[in-house]
Amino acid sequence: MDEARAREVLAGAGLAGDAELLALGENAVFASGDLVVKVGRDAPELLDRAGRELRIADWLEACEVPAVRAAESKPRLVDGHPVTLWHRLGAPVRPAEPADLAPLLRLVHTLPPPSFALPRRELLGGVERWLRLAGDAIDPADADYLRERRDGFAAAAAALTPHLPPGPIHGDALPRNVQVGTNGPTLVDLETFSSDFREHDLVVLALSRDRYGLDPAAYDAFTAAYGWDVREWEGCAVLRGARETASCAWVSQHAPTNPKALTEFRRRVASLRDADASIRWLPF
Repeated sequence: MDEARAREVLAGAGLAGDAELLALGENAVFASGDLVVKVGRDAPELLDRAGRELRIADWLEACEVPAVRAAESKPRLVDGHPVTLWHRLGAPVRPAEPADLAPLLRLVHTLPPPSFALPRRELLGGVERWLRLAGDAIDPADADYLRERRDGFAAAAAALTPHLPPGPIHGDALPRNVQVGTNGPTLVDLETFSSDFREHDLVVLALSRDRYGLDPAAYDAFTAAYGWDVREWEGCAVLRGARETASCAWVSQHAPTNPKALTEFRRRVASLRDADASIRWLPF
């Protein structure tokens, strides 16, 4: 979905056509007055996911977790696209740091399950869809290699014993999903909330440290604020490998139209094939 299509959906929802585009990825995210509007892709399963994200927002509000608040309780469906409305947060006072994320995760990790079902964290569930979207733009041997890795890590993850009690998790625990306002850090982007190993939330930053060049001091501040370093857990390498596989496949979907994505995809696959953990991945 490109920006032009997303704006067509926005207009179809009766919202301002001159809204400011904030992000364009899995969703197109716009600022419109006091609202933030998320336009999802044209896929039937995404309507249910959008509805669940709104329920999660209401549940977190009831639990007094600092998180983005829904402006409508149900998603709109416009030309096959789910559209959700959110209260716009005030301007951030500074960029979020890993240490800002840690107390929010500690709070989420103390929550009991909500009254509705949360899915498992299907970290590898999108691999096939992303590779199909990549099509002939990527080497078929690379696609087969990622499918093989997916299957291997899925089996290994199923055999893990967690260190922490399983339960609700954010699912994509990165500083970019935190906004620091005058009242402190707030969680945003709730669509990956799941019920699974809490370690999923902690492996994200461990991988950021090793693959994306996160400052080790910032990582240490995160683990100190959370109270535990997931790298001490014997299952860390398995969840890390699964996330690397998913992250590599995610980039592939952009390869048909973006030469930089193709270059980055090839870099990532090569580093996995060579088992070279020193190769830095570029955020995309």
